[in-house]
Amino acid sequence: GTKKKARCPGLGLFYTLLSAFLFSVASLFLKKIEDVHSVEVSAFRCVFQMAFVLPGLIYYKTGFLGPKGKRIFLFLRGFLGSTAMVLLYYAYQVMPLADATVITFTCPVFTSLLAWIFLKEKYSLWDLLFTLFAVTGVILIARPPFLFGSRVSGIEGNYSDHLQGTIAAIASTISAASTIVILRKVGKSVHYFLSIWYYAVIGLIGCVIALFVLNEWRLPHCGRDRVFLVLIGLLGLGGQIFLTKALQIEKAGPVAIMRTMDVVFAFILQILFLDHLPTWWTVGGALCVVASSSGTALRKWRHSVKKAKQREI
Repeated sequence: GTKKKARCPGLGLFYTLLSAFLFSVASLFLKKIEDVHSVEVSAFRCVFQMAFVLPGLIYYKTGFLGPKGKRIFLFLRGFLGSTAMVLLYYAYQVMPLADATVITFTCPVFTSLLAWIFLKEKYSLWDLLFTLFAVTGVILIARPPFLFGSRVSGIEGNYSDHLQGTIAAIASTISAASTIVILRKVGKSVHYFLSIWYYAVIGLIGCVIALFVLNEWRLPHCGRDRVFLVLIGLLGLGGQIFLTKALQIEKAGPVAIMRTMDVVFAFILQILFLDHLPTWWTVGGALCVVASSSGTALRKWRHSVKKAKQREI
């Protein structure tokens, strides 16, 4: 028979690291944009994704709808993924960059919970402990006044916006976790370009409807903001492609652990370019969330390796 081409070791982890960096830089540009609603930014990103994914769909001859049995999953992936994007962009705009990024890393905890509910995967006491760690981290970042007093430091703007951003970030994380569960359900039976195509098309339709309802559509007056919008679209597309590709060629555990580098990039970019030093509460919350997500990923990885060895035996 023909020999299988050897895969470059660590390629999936490199894709994940590159994806984390691209997403972090895109979120930095989002913080720099003025007077543009997060829904409009999301619409621009969806347009860029459609424009760049369309040639790939034609080249690979995947079609635009996908296999009949997978279309409902692709629709849900597109709807939940685009919802997560809009909510996350809103959180980036109203709260510190590092705080919003850290909250998104509770995603593995919610993924484990949803996989237990919908994919019948095991949910142990360790998973419950990691969930409590993640909740503790979010509390340290949100810093509710009934626990931390009325004078809450290290918050951009007023506390009401910070709280709304926290809720949006948590809702975005739950939507993203649901997307990961759907991608795992679909597996490699659908080309990753088709998955991103659904994400872009459904996201654009939803964003356009929301902009007309909110009456928030406006082109940025500043040329710098227009450049930032273009760069956000390009960087978001690149990050999405590299992350999707990484999940298809690498185990979910190592990918989830490597994605924690996004937190490191967010702290560095916030200090260097936004001149905003994170508080010790944020650092403590970040440690709790990273420990929770890394522990969850490690346990899932070990469990999958053990099952693979049992199948070989």
